Amino acid sequence: MPKIRRALLSVTDKSGLADFAKRLAGRNIELISTGGTARLLREAGLAVRNVAEVTGFPEILDGRVKTLHPRIAGGILARRSNSGHMGALAEHDIAAIDMVVVNLYAFEKTAAREGAAFDELIENIDIGGPSLIRAAAKNFRDVAVVTDPADYAALADELAVNGAALGEETHWRLARKAFAVTAAYDRAIAATLARLTSAGEPLADVEQLPALLDIRLPRRQTLRYGENPHQKAALYSDGKAGIAGAGQLHGKELSYNNLVDLDASLQLIREFDEPAAAIVKHTNPCGCAQDASPAEAYRKALACDPVSAFGSVIAVNREIDADTAAEMAKLFVEAVAAPGYSSDARAILTKKKNIRLLEVDAPPPRFALRSISGGYLLQSEDRRETSPESFRVVTERRPGAAERRALEFAWKVVKHIKSNAILYAREGQTVGVGAGQMSRVDAARIGAAKAVLPLQGAVAASDAFFPFADGVEEIARHGVTAVIQPGGSKRDGEVIAAADRLGLAMVFTGVRHFRH
Repeated sequence: MPKIRRALLSVTDKSGLADFAKRLAGRNIELISTGGTARLLREAGLAVRNVAEVTGFPEILDGRVKTLHPRIAGGILARRSNSGHMGALAEHDIAAIDMVVVNLYAFEKTAAREGAAFDELIENIDIGGPSLIRAAAKNFRDVAVVTDPADYAALADELAVNGAALGEETHWRLARKAFAVTAAYDRAIAATLARLTSAGEPLADVEQLPALLDIRLPRRQTLRYGENPHQKAALYSDGKAGIAGAGQLHGKELSYNNLVDLDASLQLIREFDEPAAAIVKHTNPCGCAQDASPAEAYRKALACDPVSAFGSVIAVNREIDADTAAEMAKLFVEAVAAPGYSSDARAILTKKKNIRLLEVDAPPPRFALRSISGGYLLQSEDRRETSPESFRVVTERRPGAAERRALEFAWKVVKHIKSNAILYAREGQTVGVGAGQMSRVDAARIGAAKAVLPLQGAVAASDAFFPFADGVEEIARHGVTAVIQPGGSKRDGEVIAAADRLGLAMVFTGVRHFRH
């Protein structure tokens, strides 16, 4: 078990350091330090050797060069079991350093501060610190590397128990953490500077897709299984956004599929400023509605397809009150997501032991990431705003006021249905959903077949253009009076002519919403 005889301390975050150093000194461990860290330790009454005294060379370049010296690096990197290494230390009168206590310049804190000058960013790029950490972590069998003040107390206790020694597993745990620290530090620097010109000015388009995709997130939760029981799964998140950052108030552990469905429901519900509810099953909405209250919005959403809603997840964009909770409690629901819950609503819903209640009011992500075999696909979120004023009526008949409101509602929802998608809706309410079909005509037929509410006088929305007139003809056969679609097909003329012949009003948006 390696014994600690000499420690090098050089930190930016000085919290808890004096107490830790006192406990090191109490085990007869020699302290070596630099600059402000050395001053802090002396003010605490501790004996400290300056690094300059060890190296025989003063700090230069305003402190840029302090620890980059063979007498420091050699003392850290020498393998104690290697007679050649130890002979080199003896030949050059270099003392072995058994513990390195280092944390880095606060680059991320500086970068996060509004108005931070470019030169200040550059000066907060630590050079010596990462070198010391990596050297100590590389030689982890002989050197303990301490990068986190949260570890001080436990390490001091272990030193006291083991006669100034730390166990092999402790050395290895500290080394793994140290390499993670330097990796995160370099990532933060690279990510920050990638958004700037050499003059420190922001690039013209900081929203562009990154040239280097760097994904590094902590594992927040191990899941029971993935999409199926034979698949392993975990949730990785920084806890700052979306469903991954939601707080669970009640219920059993969330599953992989719960999380995917909750995310789909949350994305849909964000389309609405008015009180709205979305019921999602296998990532497709089986009901969505908006109304004056969340309770009424939920009732209308459920009316679209109450059979498919069994075992669904629900998202509401308002605090859930007792009336809404009482309605939800009548149905078997896997999970609910909302910005909040009244005390009465929580009392009602928590009577159901297994229902998961999530409180989420986090900002939407900027990008959508998807894995494929051998790589990842990254795209910006489908958040393009389309104003109703930009919609273009292409038929002889124009939609009436109620039809237009229904078309606007349908267009918000259809983008969240798997392609090919056809949605039937009335003003503020879905009435039939045809999702995920290879043929748009089949999507139209399935949406109509699943409709519980009457389709006569409803409107339809298509996520992409109609390649042929048969899709519009199928929709008209069920009593629909108006259609909204992107347009852009080579046969748009035929499709429009069919709509005119059938007495439909048709609106082009110019925007496609495929969802694969």
